[in-house]
Amino acid sequence: MNARLLKAALIGSYYESFFKETMSRIQAPRIIGSAAVQGELWGARARDWAEVQGGLCRPLFEAVLYKTGIQPGISHLDIGCGSGMACQLSARKGARVCGIDAASALIAIAKERTPQGDFRVGEMEELPYEDNRFDVVTDFNSVQYAANPVNALNEARRVARAQALVAIATWGNPKDCEAAAYLNALRALSPPEATNLLALSENGKLEAMAAEAGLNPVKLEDVDCLWSYPDLEHALAGLLSDGTAVEAIRTAGEERVRKAVINALSPFKTASGGYWLENKFRCLIATV
Repeated sequence: MNARLLKAALIGSYYESFFKETMSRIQAPRIIGSAAVQGELWGARARDWAEVQGGLCRPLFEAVLYKTGIQPGISHLDIGCGSGMACQLSARKGARVCGIDAASALIAIAKERTPQGDFRVGEMEELPYEDNRFDVVTDFNSVQYAANPVNALNEARRVARAQALVAIATWGNPKDCEAAAYLNALRALSPPEATNLLALSENGKLEAMAAEAGLNPVKLEDVDCLWSYPDLEHALAGLLSDGTAVEAIRTAGEERVRKAVINALSPFKTASGGYWLENKFRCLIATV
């Protein structure tokens, strides 16, 4: 083969390789998740979330940590860890904890609470951990915020070891959640594409989604979780720090959202001027 033909062959081979690589990238696009959007929303009022609202789910955290057998030496990943209370409780039991969340402001608080933990800002649909790493993986009320919840659970399964437990918690049946009045008030003032927080509360929905992601549902239970506020000021500080509330505020304005939340809370006002909302959260324990 003369030099001219050899050069033409090499150029042709290069462009063929380039074309194949380009088509491969087009046909298999990178996962685009929800972290960029949700991180901004949930980080907007991070300190109020950590100091008022996040701790109200402590009964749920403790119940799930008990059901998943958290003990010394267990490796535990909490997806959507927020300000890190579940990881803090797990670390106190001797677990080696990792937490990931979309909001850098919440991750900063989680690091303050549990300095020995490994906390990262990231995407739940593209976890920055190797395969088969964790003994327990938890997801407290965050999977519904994924662009594709099944993708998020696929990732949870990938990083869990064989026979590991994966716990997925979400809102219970709306009739068992007095906070549904608050959630519905926010939804009415949110953009049409806003997350439906009660979408996974239908009977069978959570189990079906877990099975689609390759997990084996084992046990489904409801956990009681009382939201108690001493006065309206604390109630609004907590409830308006929720990322969904922040999204509604950016859409409809803070005054309208505050009024809607106050109206939603009015049936739950106590004689002392506080507010009590009785809720049930649904928790599915699955195996890999």
